[in-house]
Amino acid sequence: MNNFPYSNTNKRYHTLDYFYKNKFGKKVCKISLNANFTCPNIDGTLSKNGCIYCSKSGSGEYGGNPKENLITQFNNIKKVMNKKWPNAKYIGYFQAKSNTYAPLNILKEKYESILKQNNVVGLSIATRPDCISDECIDYLEKLNKKTFITVELGLQTIHEKTAKIINRCHDLKSFEETLKKLQKKHIFTVVHIINGLPGETKEMMIETVKYLNKLEIDGIKIHMLSVLKNTPLEKYYEVKPFHILTKDEYIDIVINQLEHLNPKIVIQRLTGDPMKEELITPYWTTKKIDVLNGIDKEMVKRNTYQGSKCDTY
Repeated sequence: MNNFPYSNTNKRYHTLDYFYKNKFGKKVCKISLNANFTCPNIDGTLSKNGCIYCSKSGSGEYGGNPKENLITQFNNIKKVMNKKWPNAKYIGYFQAKSNTYAPLNILKEKYESILKQNNVVGLSIATRPDCISDECIDYLEKLNKKTFITVELGLQTIHEKTAKIINRCHDLKSFEETLKKLQKKHIFTVVHIINGLPGETKEMMIETVKYLNKLEIDGIKIHMLSVLKNTPLEKYYEVKPFHILTKDEYIDIVINQLEHLNPKIVIQRLTGDPMKEELITPYWTTKKIDVLNGIDKEMVKRNTYQGSKCDTY
């Protein structure tokens, strides 16, 4: 029997579905949108190459069609979700590239157009920690008093050597500063990390999670590194081949990471789901359900839970 307090299923970690149902009283679906933003790491402000793993869509592969306006994107995806969850509420997920990287008047127009749609209970805004202005944070604070605002910050790793390899073009200090500003405004914060980055050991990946746990973040997304076609990582991997985690190695690392996280932290993602036609390696990531089931089974086998090795709560 599963006695983990933050789960309404057999999961031994704090699921997003559990969090939303407790907060809003019913199923909540995130609708992924592409607002045609860019990123300072690809427009030449910081560099033109971007993070070496990033696809041309900027993590927007499963989002709306960027050739359509936001409302059309929203409605098209909503129709699909309605077939499975006809009575759900929605969160507009600004996913592709850096979604605070624009003048405030443009951000307001895009965000508020989605908030006006029926049954929308909030926004989730993915961005970099170095391109969210104080002015934007102040605006989000005001919005957060009317609806539920989440800001997702890409960190990927706490290790500066790795950050240089993957061309993040921001340091850990800028992440800490932005996170603290958002927390001071009581804005729900989610942090993205990537397992399997070049040269990183299991211990280094666990160190990243231990660090985040001490910062009292609200949520986390854990990804597996995918080598995609037509990215700088593809060329890097050809010239400097590095170890790609096996599925079993990945499952082991994720479970260890979960054990070090406060159980109140919401687990919003435990693996990536790259598009098959763009993927070079590892192929096991295309079977997301297998990975998630593997994590569940191994946690039962080990009789472990999120937070079982955490002493900060």
